[in-house]
Amino acid sequence: MNIAIIPARGGSKRIKGKNIRNFAGKPLIAYSIEAALKATVFDDIVVSTDSEEIAAIAEKYGASYVIRRPASLADDFTGTAPVVCHAIDTYQDDKGQVDNVCCIYATAPFLSATYLKEGLSRLNDNSDMHFAFSVTTFPFPIQRAIRLHGKGVLPFDASKMATRSQDLTESFHDAGQFYWGKASAWLTDKPMFAPTSIPVILPRHLVQDIDTPEDWERAELMYRAYIKTE
Repeated sequence: MNIAIIPARGGSKRIKGKNIRNFAGKPLIAYSIEAALKATVFDDIVVSTDSEEIAAIAEKYGASYVIRRPASLADDFTGTAPVVCHAIDTYQDDKGQVDNVCCIYATAPFLSATYLKEGLSRLNDNSDMHFAFSVTTFPFPIQRAIRLHGKGVLPFDASKMATRSQDLTESFHDAGQFYWGKASAWLTDKPMFAPTSIPVILPRHLVQDIDTPEDWERAELMYRAYIKTE
């Protein structure tokens, strides 16, 4: 059995009501639910929330199983893994054994069913791996990053500043969209960022964090430019 788990807390400090705020015509969480439905690989799409409003909107857009998480897992300091593990335990107590779990963020309007399916396929094809999650490339060599210093700047690594970009190792970062994992790997707290995780590489134009009002504005502009024109 494969399930999606979408953590969607009601509180949001920097963007009020972020998970259900209108994004290009729909509540933001709707995009994650709809991509999961389109992938047709999930037995259930689970939403874990502390908000009745989020629960109602999630069900309206196709979530098939809503978990009301306890207050202890809905504060500003609880990470994603404990929420996912609570959802797995709750779901298994009710509906039986789960094989694979995909944590999908509620703030991923560029999420593609194609990449969700690729992640599951690659995880199933590699029995020695624990996770498969979305990544993308940095647009600039991180080895040549600089930091502010007094009135000027300093390189993080002066020895790399004159190195040609093509001679530097390409770097990737977490794309913040989805995290496939074997249920046992989630429940035993296996590390995500490790050699036992498969990178599912996304193009940069399908990746945008939405943490600040500026991020939100940029994401909507990107959505209109790249998605609505497809």
